[in-house]
Amino acid sequence: MHREPSVTKVSEDDVVKDPDQTLMMQYAQGDQGAFEQLYHKHKGGLYRYFKRQLGDGALAEDLYQETWSRVIKAAAGYEQRAKFTTWLYRIAHNLLIDHVRALKPVDSLSDPAGDEQPLEAVIPSDESGPDDQLEDEQKASILKDCISLLPHVQKEAFLLNVEMGFTAAAIGEIAGVGMEATKSRIRYANQALKACVQQKWQEQSNVR
Repeated sequence: MHREPSVTKVSEDDVVKDPDQTLMMQYAQGDQGAFEQLYHKHKGGLYRYFKRQLGDGALAEDLYQETWSRVIKAAAGYEQRAKFTTWLYRIAHNLLIDHVRALKPVDSLSDPAGDEQPLEAVIPSDESGPDDQLEDEQKASILKDCISLLPHVQKEAFLLNVEMGFTAAAIGEIAGVGMEATKSRIRYANQALKACVQQKWQEQSNVR
């Protein structure tokens, strides 16, 4: 069982710039309204964090609720040591890792070589045409399928970075790994997705 996360202390300037930390401190002092603001601000992203990685809505809901339960339990001892979102997702990460490890060891990864290329460039898109909307839906479906096939550590890094906007440094704090390992996970995920998407798109093109 994980203890509530300890993360690198941030500067006073960073604390001032993070209104979520102020809300959390207010909640720790008994302001229920502050918690409601935090909950409504982060509930969507936090639930998607679990759902996109697990694919099971009921399980995602369970871990989502447990994360907020741990936030509530940790409120009295909350310290302004990192941005609130980093602290929140570190709790979520620990819960997810506990679940993954109960099923199988967490995936290891290598740092493959290869030229960098934006993921958006993987699937060709026509400039215009009546079938654009259908193609966009097909592309989104292919990408979603490919993301689901990623090993856990790459999937988490990719989703936190691309879908939720976390920096590599913040992802490293959340996952408890170094900067280079985090960058490797993001790079590996992009390369694996490019290969998967290209293959699936070509397969669909061949049957049309």
